Amino acid sequence: MTTQSISPLLSEKDRAKRDARSDTAFYDTPRFVTHADDGFLTRLTDTYSSVLSPDDRIFDAMSSWISHLPDDISYDHIIGHGLNAAELSENEILDEWFCQDLNQNQVLPLQDNSVDAVTCALSVQYLQYPGRVFDEFARVLDDDGVVIVSFSNRMFPTKAVRAWQAGSMDERHGLVDQYCTAGGLTTTQRISCRPEADPFRATVARNQ
Repeated sequence: MTTQSISPLLSEKDRAKRDARSDTAFYDTPRFVTHADDGFLTRLTDTYSSVLSPDDRIFDAMSSWISHLPDDISYDHIIGHGLNAAELSENEILDEWFCQDLNQNQVLPLQDNSVDAVTCALSVQYLQYPGRVFDEFARVLDDDGVVIVSFSNRMFPTKAVRAWQAGSMDERHGLVDQYCTAGGLTTTQRISCRPEADPFRATVARNQ
């Protein structure tokens, strides 16, 4: 565990949410929708296609009924994680999946060095203890494994942490970079564009 993430990366004030109910309760009802426009999702899939390899073992963190991975690439093994079993069970690309509230328990039920890539799309804004979560991302990654974190300006406003809501898009991107650094990951690529109405942001970081 890195020194930076022994204590929470966000202060108590910064990680506060307007809706203090557990995330498990909030996500109890499945939402079979996409959380960004087609331009964003196409750019996300293209990013995955350019960074990931067909033989990768992938952990899709904070996932849903769709993972936005390329349809024409067959990856070695894909593990999904989320908060709603009905959504995850509909995600046909997943080889296995589990439910866990990362704001209550940050320890992943995965072995050290067991995956080659971690993807986290449109969900990082809800993490209250990101340093601990990104420590876990680094732990489960194999040598030179990659983390791809993507986000836009959309969110469930009552469930996003205060630090995220208060920041500009550039400041939010900076937060993601800090989360990666807290986990001992090295940022190798930052993407910022606007394919359609929704801005596309992504950080690619390596376990080096």
